Amino acid sequence: MQTTQSTVLVVDDEPQIVRALRINLSARGYKVITAHDGTAALRAVAETKPDVVVLDLGLPDMDGTEVIAGLRGWTTVPIIVLSARGDSSDKVAALDAGADDYVTKPFGMDELLARLRAAVRRSAVSGTEDGSAVVETDAFTIDLAAKKVLRDGAEVHLTKTEWGVLELLVRNRGRLVAQKQLLHEVWGPSYDTESHYLRVYMAQLRRKLEPEPSRPKHLLTEPGMGYRFEP
Repeated sequence: MQTTQSTVLVVDDEPQIVRALRINLSARGYKVITAHDGTAALRAVAETKPDVVVLDLGLPDMDGTEVIAGLRGWTTVPIIVLSARGDSSDKVAALDAGADDYVTKPFGMDELLARLRAAVRRSAVSGTEDGSAVVETDAFTIDLAAKKVLRDGAEVHLTKTEWGVLELLVRNRGRLVAQKQLLHEVWGPSYDTESHYLRVYMAQLRRKLEPEPSRPKHLLTEPGMGYRFEP
């Protein structure tokens, strides 16, 4: 049994898997919380800040890789994928999205527990402090976990692409994000030179979020280089 209790978030829609993990992890001193879909998982991480996440990919409301990408927008919590998908392409996609480890179902409990202990140790050694899921400015508030923006108490409608641009900038707040990186991550590798896309979408974001779009305080341009978000 552990000397220091760690919290594990189990994300799976199969009740028998959740029950087995809860019993085995609780017996070894872990505090276990559960979520049955991606939306609940994102909310649970923001609210409970677990030490490690055990995540199934086949969730009812979204793919597990979307959950990983959403979490990696603001937290470095270790993520162990536990999935029936055994193809190398699925493993690569999950690891590229930001997962730390991948265990294929059916799995041996001893192996999973060993990987979980290793993930918790690595996290403790790195000592990385996560940012908050909620980032506030004097004009608007960004909730990275819920994927929404509030201004004057009302939700601001953003398109999927607008959110993609904003999320990447907020994730790197205070740091320059190069034009090529933004284009590559939001639009894809074939758009690396389409800088006019960024000008259009940054203008749209400023109109929606900045009190004075022509004199932005938070969504800043570094001429010829890229963009920066300053809270």
